[in-house]
Amino acid sequence: MIRLLPLTGDVTPAIRRLGWDWAVEDACATYLAPEALELSEPQAEELLQAADTLYEMLVQAVPDPIPDDFLQLMGIPTNLWQAVRHSWNDERHWHLYGRFDLASTPEGVKLVEFNADTATSIPETAVVQWASLMAAGRPEDQQQANGLFEGLELQLREWLGLNADLEPNLLLVHLPDSQEDETNCQVIAEAAREAGFASVHVCPIDAMQVSVMGEERGAWAEVAPGEWQRFPFVFKLVPWEILAEEEPVLTADLTQLLQSRDLIIANPAYTLLFQSKAMLAWLWQVFPHHPLLVEASMQDLGGHYVRKPLFGREGQSLTEVQDGHVQYAEPGEYDQQPQVRQRWLELPADAQGRRYQAGVFWAGEACALGFRRANGIITNLSEFVPHIVV
Repeated sequence: MIRLLPLTGDVTPAIRRLGWDWAVEDACATYLAPEALELSEPQAEELLQAADTLYEMLVQAVPDPIPDDFLQLMGIPTNLWQAVRHSWNDERHWHLYGRFDLASTPEGVKLVEFNADTATSIPETAVVQWASLMAAGRPEDQQQANGLFEGLELQLREWLGLNADLEPNLLLVHLPDSQEDETNCQVIAEAAREAGFASVHVCPIDAMQVSVMGEERGAWAEVAPGEWQRFPFVFKLVPWEILAEEEPVLTADLTQLLQSRDLIIANPAYTLLFQSKAMLAWLWQVFPHHPLLVEASMQDLGGHYVRKPLFGREGQSLTEVQDGHVQYAEPGEYDQQPQVRQRWLELPADAQGRRYQAGVFWAGEACALGFRRANGIITNLSEFVPHIVV
């Protein structure tokens, strides 16, 4: 049963008192729900443990060494195969974080999908939902399952330590003209400073220059007018599959720099294996009828299911099918991609019919919860719902 507690108050002053103005864009507050979802400690722990178990299952499910037919099944672009294999075989290519989307059903927690490469909602989860409790004057004993910032810091510290032979300079790049992506990068940048990186810089990806020639080898950015700096560490909030399709020359250069250790990139290329929705069908083959999974296949399923493009994002191009008839189709730009079929998951709903999906962040371990709600398909524009653990 969904239990909601009303929240009142402006989160902005609370965030400013923390000195975290950089962490939240104004738009974050526009889809922040005016209530908090109440969870018991066992409910919160069930979600966190599910994410940890699912991550272990993902690692176990990847064949080692990785064969060509597996990469093809996952839909990995061929110009990324070298980078995927290289990063998988060298633990210095560290997976910093990802977000599991989970459904709480009468049969228990189930995996919806894993956003392993470029998961967002970081400022909302790490900062805004906590500030919403402060703004509402909730008692101090009202707790959240929210260690995302600390988890990111520990992961970045580990990544830095594994690559101690490289200069501790980190460049964070995002898609141009995306305030949301920039804000997510800013939170990670602050965690990187706490983790011990000497120089941290955030910019759009088209402001990064890459060279594979001579003494100029590496990734560069203009940190001040006329002042260029080399960055051996790069965090990219740009999907690997978009780089492969739209920037094949850049993808080839980045792969070469990875192999020569002039560059290390997070999240690493192998996370695209986890990101692929084909992994849902593969997991069902490797762990059939596992309690955290629902049936998924690259072929049509009977009954009630949803079709998902392998690398769709933000809920685009999803199709709900029941007994062979399309019930609903979400428009999007991924309609031409191969699609996986996943058994329909009935998300828990409140009295107004709004459906709730849990987002569980993994950063070395499951460390934070956040929730989205909507009357239909959950997208990046769905309301973000803070939570309280009681």
